[in-house]
Amino acid sequence: MKALIPIANGSEEMEAVIVTDTLRRARWEVVLAGLSDGPITASRGVKLVPDAAWEQIDPADFDILILPGGTGGANLFMKHDGVQQALRDFDADGKWIAAICAAPRALNKAGLLERRRFTCYPGVEEAMPNLTRSDESVVVDGRLITSQGPGTSFEFALRIIAECDNPAVSDEVRRGMLL
Repeated sequence: MKALIPIANGSEEMEAVIVTDTLRRARWEVVLAGLSDGPITASRGVKLVPDAAWEQIDPADFDILILPGGTGGANLFMKHDGVQQALRDFDADGKWIAAICAAPRALNKAGLLERRRFTCYPGVEEAMPNLTRSDESVVVDGRLITSQGPGTSFEFALRIIAECDNPAVSDEVRRGMLL
């Protein structure tokens, strides 16, 4: 599996790093694509170095698009034409999409949450009128996977592996991390 994870200034570092690390343990190819040049400053001040710039990648080459949360990063995903178009393209092509924490706001901006079950960080749904957030820590609706926040990052990543790849691979990774 090939996973594309955009990161931007203000992205939640735990969500980006835990998901990346967990997927790589499952032997997935994971690319962190920065929306700006050079390192990004995550929500708690941690510097993250992207594998590539967004402009250097072709989203169509990937099997899944995963958005980490963090209010600042989510705001930039909502404003970024490339991310918004990739979300719509992945949805139209029946590819997997995943988002955690505040990032479901970017899904909503792309028009992907109508008539779908989802979750997000508690309170984030208030910025998305007419939608109802699930209280579950991870929600799967078709090829859309959402989760609540930093504390659910491991569960989110393992569920992505189980749904998109193989539950046995997810279990193997879980055991290896002592979860």
